[in-house]
Amino acid sequence: MFDLIAHAIPVFVLCLVLEAVSFAVLPNDDERGYELRDTRTSLTMGIGNVIINIGWKLAVLAVFSGAYLLAPVHLPASSPLTWIALFVADDFAYYWYHRTHHTIRVFWASHVVHHSSQHYNLSTALRQTWTPFTAVPFWVLLAFAGFAPWMILLQQSISLLYQFFIHTERVGKLWRPVEFVFNTPSHHRVHHGSNDQYLDTNYGGILIVWDRLFGTFQPEGERVAYGLTKNIETFNPVRVATHEYVAIWRDIRAARNWRAVWGHLFRGPGWQPAG
Repeated sequence: MFDLIAHAIPVFVLCLVLEAVSFAVLPNDDERGYELRDTRTSLTMGIGNVIINIGWKLAVLAVFSGAYLLAPVHLPASSPLTWIALFVADDFAYYWYHRTHHTIRVFWASHVVHHSSQHYNLSTALRQTWTPFTAVPFWVLLAFAGFAPWMILLQQSISLLYQFFIHTERVGKLWRPVEFVFNTPSHHRVHHGSNDQYLDTNYGGILIVWDRLFGTFQPEGERVAYGLTKNIETFNPVRVATHEYVAIWRDIRAARNWRAVWGHLFRGPGWQPAG
């Protein structure tokens, strides 16, 4: 099975090196740049994600294939309209996947890894989860709708490839029509901000129009403070990967009733029971 992301790794590394060099040649006091320990952790998380996905994508392919066999229609891969529809459907699925992974704590425990760096550069894009198992429900519907599994996986890879390049402070705001339609470095910097007005905004993948439609769009204004509202202050990859799961387990053990257990799992990351 062709893996676009795996084949793009040399490009990722080259662009990362070029961006790091650019900070040495053209420093900017308003940008965080690179920090060796932080970058090492991001790369380690990325390598771990690639290794885990070697096996996990086979399971995902099996689930998508089962759903595709049950689909009432099979959309032709030879039609450009099918690919246009898939592009829109995939990006719509990504928006809701991304939004729920910020607003439901047990999902956030997987996604928080990506937001744990206090730097914002191309290496941050590679800081990916080691527990990618919560994404399947959001894309299996595309297989039920008649999109072939290989097409879904390819479009997911295209979306991730695009999103790699928006993890940078080296690019300012782009031409206004581009900023209106597409997710850009400016929009995604906001998404990675821990500033109060930036929390839970700009969930889009390739397109930013979903955020504009569903009221989660926030333009870049004041300087972005990257990271979490409570930063974990560690570069240990295992702790980065698991710290929120540990915190959930600690809260569940201290819960006084089943309502609190439910809340700690399925309410927002900052939720606490009354009192």
